[in-house]
Amino acid sequence: MDSQKFKSMSRRELFKLTPVVALGAFAIPALQAPLLKAGLGFSDWTSEKFFRTGQLAKTFSDSDLTPFNKFPINGYDVDDPGVDFDIWSLTVSGAVQKPGDYKLAQIQTLPKVTQNTRHVCVEGWDVIGNFGGVKLSDFLTMIGADTSARFVYMECADDYYESLDMATALHPQTLLCYEMYGQPLTREHGAPLRLNIPTKVGYKQAKYLTDLKVTNVLQKIGYWEDQGYSEFYGL
Repeated sequence: MDSQKFKSMSRRELFKLTPVVALGAFAIPALQAPLLKAGLGFSDWTSEKFFRTGQLAKTFSDSDLTPFNKFPINGYDVDDPGVDFDIWSLTVSGAVQKPGDYKLAQIQTLPKVTQNTRHVCVEGWDVIGNFGGVKLSDFLTMIGADTSARFVYMECADDYYESLDMATALHPQTLLCYEMYGQPLTREHGAPLRLNIPTKVGYKQAKYLTDLKVTNVLQKIGYWEDQGYSEFYGL
């Protein structure tokens, strides 16, 4: 192809070549990991841009609920890290006006929310559960969080860790969950406090919460994300 003919190619024709070039690049082993990482990053970026705090996940009737004894238990390391409920507290730090340790009873003074929502696991299964707790947004207001910060970062009693973009943290269905099916959380399901986020995949919904930090900088993103999984993973 001479230079004049190449210059006359339309933008649309060049775009048609893109998949071919991409497939050729994937055939080169050294380029596979960087291309996958770039593609995942682009997917996260576009998902975050289209996320809307007013767009609610679907809710369900009680008749749609998966029976509690059939709700799967997924653990990162152990099913029960041995939290001492008598001394447990949620330690708050970062860009907040009221840092410190918050007992469960303090968190429970906020308005309680219950919701029947779908829990989707990255392993391929999903169930509909009943969750009760307080809006994370209400708790952020209680502690005087700077909601212009980019992230809410959390650590857990089993050494798991996770982060949320601020828009997800402020979503009205994002809960600090302390009940399932009208009963206090069981140890296997993350007692005394876990996240319930029906707009996110299951691994974002950390259990056994011990620490919460409002920040603009993340040293770590999330346990699975730091191993290459999606950072945003909206549903």
